[in-house]
Amino acid sequence: MPLYICVICSLIGWLCLYLLFCSTFSHRGPEWNCRLVTLTHGVIMVLLTAYVVFVDGPWPFTHAGTENTDLQIFALAVCLGYFFFDLGWCVCYRSEGPVMLAHHAASIVGILLALLMGVSGCETCGVIFGSEITNPLLQSRWFLRQLGLYDSLLGDAVDLLFILLFATVRVGLGTVMFYCELTSPRTLLIMKLGGVVMYLLAWVFMVDIARFGYKKTRAKYRKWMVNRELKETSEEKPVGHEE
Repeated sequence: MPLYICVICSLIGWLCLYLLFCSTFSHRGPEWNCRLVTLTHGVIMVLLTAYVVFVDGPWPFTHAGTENTDLQIFALAVCLGYFFFDLGWCVCYRSEGPVMLAHHAASIVGILLALLMGVSGCETCGVIFGSEITNPLLQSRWFLRQLGLYDSLLGDAVDLLFILLFATVRVGLGTVMFYCELTSPRTLLIMKLGGVVMYLLAWVFMVDIARFGYKKTRAKYRKWMVNRELKETSEEKPVGHEE
């Protein structure tokens, strides 16, 4: 099957899934249904790229720039169709800022280059795995807010796991992947430049996440101190007066 047919089929598939969610959850807004598609895509791509990277191979840390396999091409085509859908939705509803739109555009260009040149599929799938592994947590956080369940132990657990995964996988392992791509003699220069763009965007997100984590931790600490003071005040026994 021609490559462009695979990408078009992927785009149609994600669009049909969105329309299905719209008809099923007609009482919800468009963003709810789009985020359900994003959540579904995140889960599918984590499972698919995990199999590509860890089972089917080759290992992206040692084989960056090698020729694409059929499974890598399939995974990239599925992902590319989703990014076309999501970018179109974001532009239509003006729901995202310039950084996220830049991330989507860079992802589309990077995947297109890997598909059209027929190389660097293994490290591109590795990048997709690292990017999407935090996606279900990010969407879960939004859904918890909408359901009024975010300010709870579950919301705190989701935030903590999201921050840890982003820092360790997307930034930590991402740095190793970035170094392997830059030093690989097989990787084309244009793919290395694309890696630079994605790596810088990851750090932009990391800075924002670190700020969020600091603010939330500070707010939690203040709330804990206030509750502690109130508890100590309530436990104090009134002093009696002798006549």
